[in-house]
Amino acid sequence: VQADVGALCKKAGCSLQQVERWFRRRRNQDRPSLLKKFREASWRFTFYLLAFFAGLAALIDKPWFYNLKDMWKGFPVLVLLPSQYWYYMIELGFYWSLLFSVASDIKRKDFKEQIVHHIATIVLISLSWCVNFIRAGTLIMLVHDASDYFLESAKIFNYAGWKKTCNAIFIVFAAVFIITRLVIFPFWILHCTVVYPLSIYPPFFVYYFFNGLLMVLQLLHLFWAALILRMAHKFVTGKFVDDERSDKEETDNSEEEEEEEEKKKKRGRVREVKETPQNGPVQNGHPTTTTNNNRKNN
Repeated sequence: VQADVGALCKKAGCSLQQVERWFRRRRNQDRPSLLKKFREASWRFTFYLLAFFAGLAALIDKPWFYNLKDMWKGFPVLVLLPSQYWYYMIELGFYWSLLFSVASDIKRKDFKEQIVHHIATIVLISLSWCVNFIRAGTLIMLVHDASDYFLESAKIFNYAGWKKTCNAIFIVFAAVFIITRLVIFPFWILHCTVVYPLSIYPPFFVYYFFNGLLMVLQLLHLFWAALILRMAHKFVTGKFVDDERSDKEETDNSEEEEEEEEKKKKRGRVREVKETPQNGPVQNGHPTTTTNNNRKNN
């Protein structure tokens, strides 16, 4: 690689620093801008916030929201409420849009995990709708929406340059994520979908398939929790909290430093020229010039 860069420098008539600077700038042109990241985070923040409060309004007065055993009361004949219908349709449409737009969205390090998450979520929502696991489905969606809008709002403030606000919101997000995804979801929701149905009906294929997909989601939660704890460690140690899933852009700080060094060198050369005295005899403070004719006469 160094040999190729050296040959390119000779052909272009440029220095090594200029060629490396051009490659850095060309590489950064293909990366998403802060404005695109800001728009994407703003759109997701708006949806997650509205979806969470819409789901909360649809479930706050339901008995199974407080006692999970009531989730299966009357199963399989359960009445579909209008609020549950619209909550399902909105969530299903949103995750379909995420699956279709994943190619144009900002590609992150957990790209494959995001694809698995979107597909598993779409299958879970559709399956729970078909087999009338609607009450369990609404609770699962509410738990997942509880922390996502905190993450997106932290990204918004990060892109806007509000570092302290971003860090504060990130702490809240980390706490809510761990409580909802690593405590409430496995020990309440999963326990309710795995244990309680067995007292009502014998297990069948959909029972195993539905809970298997929930286990896949829980594994993804553990993966993302590891990333969150890594970012939290950076925050505690004084490093800036950034999105671990994002591909960081190369900065041109080295270019600025190079330009500053060049300017300093030029100033130093000018100063040396001004301060260096002329060689030879001096008369009345001015140097005298000696010609070849004078040397010959002497």
